[in-house]
Amino acid sequence: MDLQVLANLAQIVSALAVVAAIAFGLVQIRQFQLQRRDAAAAELIRSFQDVEFTHAFRLISSLPNGAPAEQLRAGGPEMEDAALAVGMRYETIGLLVCRGIMPLSLMAELTGAVAVDLWSKMYNWVLLVRKEQSRDHFLEWFQWLVDQLQKARRHEQMPAYVGYRDWSPPK
Repeated sequence: MDLQVLANLAQIVSALAVVAAIAFGLVQIRQFQLQRRDAAAAELIRSFQDVEFTHAFRLISSLPNGAPAEQLRAGGPEMEDAALAVGMRYETIGLLVCRGIMPLSLMAELTGAVAVDLWSKMYNWVLLVRKEQSRDHFLEWFQWLVDQLQKARRHEQMPAYVGYRDWSPPK
């Protein structure tokens, strides 16, 4: 083997090493994205399992869709605190979805229809607070999230007990 053949062989091996490193890097990035998505889902589930949110959810759920702001306020500070607790939870989720940390599809499956329903109960109150406090950004990400769910029609998906009736665990 002469020197030229060895040099060509070294270039081929170097190119293969670079391609392998790039492929490995892409696999690592994909695994990181999946881990981040799974962590976001776990955190979302945990956030809905605390006592404060459960209490707030129950109070806001008792309101009719399209409730006037005055009706929410008639529930006193406890009802407004509940609206803030619900709103801030979904505010955070909206930002996570917008940044791509949590996929909209995952959020929609976990709590999409509930988010749309709660927003419809709080909407008039949110508009009033924005006006009273001159804060156009109040619960902006919650509103954005509901808009995205409605645009994608994700809130209309079939309930899991219907859509996955014939599901079986992966083998």
